This record gives sequence, structure tokens and C-alpha cells, in this order.
Amino acid sequence: MKKFFKILLWIIIPLIFIGTFIYLFKNSQPKADSYELVSPVKKTIERTTVLTGKIEPRDAIEIKPQISGIISEILVEPGDRVNNGDIIAKIKVIPDATQLSSAENRIQVAKISLEEARLTYERTKALYDKKYESREKFETDHAALRRAEEELSQAKDQLRIVKEGVSQFDTQGSNTLIRSTVTGLVLEVPVKVGSSVIQSNTFNDGTTIAKIADMNDLIFKGSIDETEVDLLREGMNMRIAVGAIQGSDYSAVIEKIAPIATDDNGTNTFEVKAALKEADTAKLRAGYSANATVILDTAPEVLSIPERVVEYSGDSAFVYIYKSGDEKHQKFDRVPITTGISDGIDVQLKSPSTITVKTQLRGNNNAAIEQKPGM
Repeated sequence: MKKFFKILLWIIIPLIFIGTFIYLFKNSQPKADSYELVSPVKKTIERTTVLTGKIEPRDAIEIKPQISGIISEILVEPGDRVNNGDIIAKIKVIPDATQLSSAENRIQVAKISLEEARLTYERTKALYDKKYESREKFETDHAALRRAEEELSQAKDQLRIVKEGVSQFDTQGSNTLIRSTVTGLVLEVPVKVGSSVIQSNTFNDGTTIAKIADMNDLIFKGSIDETEVDLLREGMNMRIAVGAIQGSDYSAVIEKIAPIATDDNGTNTFEVKAALKEADTAKLRAGYSANATVILDTAPEVLSIPERVVEYSGDSAFVYIYKSGDEKHQKFDRVPITTGISDGIDVQLKSPSTITVKTQLRGNNNAAIEQKPGM
């Protein structure tokens, strides 16, 4: 029995070596190139470029206070619609020490002036009643008294404005009431009740209370590389695809192309703005990422071939025309062709127009063209 297994083992081992050798030998033999053939087809080819950017309102207005203080009340939230003149927040004034001191000092000076004017007027009136003073002097001193009274009233009102931000003569137009200056949608309220705010003036921009925009007037703002910017023109149509809205396709028209480039990580790009049609913008929100496709050139119903079958050499283009042979022994002629526009997948074939194209090689990745019968 042991002898039988020894003989079987000596038979199996050589068979394994022989089989392995045959397998490796066959796989080491070169394979013949084999191609599939396809014919040129007529189709519309469009040359396009794609811009990346965002959907933004044309004008987003930042509402800022005209007085410094602390937010005491906020009357709107992001998403609310407001009209021009609506109150959106209220401010509690924290008076400036210098302004407060100046206003209080003005009241004291006005009181002194008023007392002086009142005494002068009373003396003049007593003399005028006894016919010892002229009417002109009496009227002049009376007018001076009225001016002194008005000056004191204004000084008190100024102190009220410094302390409370409210004038006794115009409570509706108080600087403590922050009003919307436009009609639109509240996009952002970056402050909270209790936040300190700084007035807007020539020395600083001030604190933004709210950002408001008309969401019926939206634009696409994107950028394009400097190598393609000369292909765009104002007035060209584009199609907008918004990433957050599946299947979206909005139309827009290019309004502005920036005259100066922006350095984007070492690449020069130009800003492009395009207006969206109002009827299409109901679902859009400010800040959506979007891609805009612009058709640069169109060739309708032209003969086309897959661009992968074309071999480029300098400014020339070539394809391989099938001449003869069976599936394992195919013969081709390399011939020049004239191409037109390309969409990145197919290219326009201008000449010759009587060939069929072979698309994908089985065995490697080359491609060729087949001669039509009768050529």
C-alpha cells in the first residue's frame, strides 16, 4: 500500500510542474491587437465651459445704528419679511461721559442766560409802561427773553437725547428705534439682546443689526479662469445648476465680467455676475453653491466621432482607417483628418466624411477607423 502511494506521488508532482510551465508559457505569448469598429454619427455638438460660484441677492443691505448703546429688543428673525420703515430693533442708550457733561453744562449756561434775559426784560417793561423807554428797546429785550427760553428748551432736549437717544420733538424718528431702510427678507440678525453696538459714522462702519435683501432679485456670482474669460461676453445665456436642488436648471444672463483678475491660490480668475429670471427663483436661498454652464459654440447635426479615437500631433489630427485582415490580423492606414469643435467626448469630423470609426481596442487602449466599403 505504501509503495502505491509513493508511485502516485511521483506521478502527481511532475504533472503539477508540467502544467505550471504550460500555463506560464501560454500567458507569456504576445496577444494580437483586436479592435471594435464604430461608424461616425450625426449629432449636435456644443462646446461649453463651467463656472463655479454661489447664488446671491443683488443687493444685501446691512442695517446699522446711528447711536451707540445696548440692544434692548429685537423684533425680527431671519426669514421674516419687512417693509421700508419697519422697526427691527430697539437700543438702550449708554451715555458718553463727555457728551453728558457737555449737555448738562449747556443747561446751566442756558439757565443763567435766561435769568439775565428775564431780569433785563422786566426792567425794560417797567420803564416802558411808564413811558420812560422806547418800544424798540422793549421789543428787543422781549425777543432776547424768548431766545433764552428756547435755548434752555433745546439744551434740555439735547440732554434727553444723550441720556435716552429720544428727542421730545420727534419720538417716532428716535435713533433708539432701528428701522429697515428697504423692503425685503431678513437674511441675518448677527446680534442678540444685550449686545453692545457702535454707531455708524465716518470713523467706523458700525455694528450690523440685520442684513436684508430682496430675494426676488437674485444673481449668480462665479469665477472663470483667465484662459477662458475672453470667450465670454455680456448678454450671453447660461444655465445654472444648484447642488442643493436636485435636477435644477435655471436660466440666467451674464451682466458683468470683472475687468481685473483676482489671485485665487496662484491662479488668476475673473468674477462673473449673471442675473436670474425672477420667475425661476422661488425655491432659491442666498448662499447656495451652484455651477453655471455657458455654451460657447454650437455645431448642429454634424458628423462626429469619439475624441478618444483621434491621435493629435502638434496642430494635426490623425485616425487609423481599417484596410484588411481578420479579427486577429487587422491592418490600418494612418490618415490625417480635419476636426471641428469638441464637447470633450465627441469631436466634429469635417473631413473626410466617408469613413467609419473603430472605437476601442481589445488587448490595449488604442483606437482606429474602418474604411467603408467602396472607398
